[in-house]
Amino acid sequence: MTLTASTLPAIEVDPRRHFRNVLGHLPTGVAVVATSGPDGPIGMAVNSITSVSLDPPLISICIARTSSTWPRIRSMGRFCISILAEHHEQTSRRFAGPDPDRFAGASWRSQSGGPALDDAVAWLDCDVYAEYAAGDHTIVVAQVRDLGSTDDGRALVFFRGSYGTFAPHEQI
Repeated sequence: MTLTASTLPAIEVDPRRHFRNVLGHLPTGVAVVATSGPDGPIGMAVNSITSVSLDPPLISICIARTSSTWPRIRSMGRFCISILAEHHEQTSRRFAGPDPDRFAGASWRSQSGGPALDDAVAWLDCDVYAEYAAGDHTIVVAQVRDLGSTDDGRALVFFRGSYGTFAPHEQI
């Protein structure tokens, strides 16, 4: 018997899982968003950071509406984004997990917006500018107040459910 589309059994596809799998083909950077709270540093991992505007300098991040960390960061009005380096996979996992002491073992310095990881490839000090409800996430727009980067090191990248890194082609 030859199988054709009409003789194959129907396979249910979870539309959310399919959406996530397809968009997983877009590599994203990995970062930590952090602020200094009354009881110490507060932070969380994010992988959706986008440049929004040059004048004024704005970026956006997307936060799950179920996040219990974001309301605590938002209440401070400022935060620092650390763009993670290739060796930060475990740091990313820790900041994405439920452990409340996410800064344990992390080496960081205080920026005006909050803690910045010492060996991140870049950092941005930000003020909350606006928030927009978007499905099961909140789009946070932030105004960049200060920023810096290093010329060495490679950024941590998330692609198709796995961590990796990016190395640019050699310039000709």
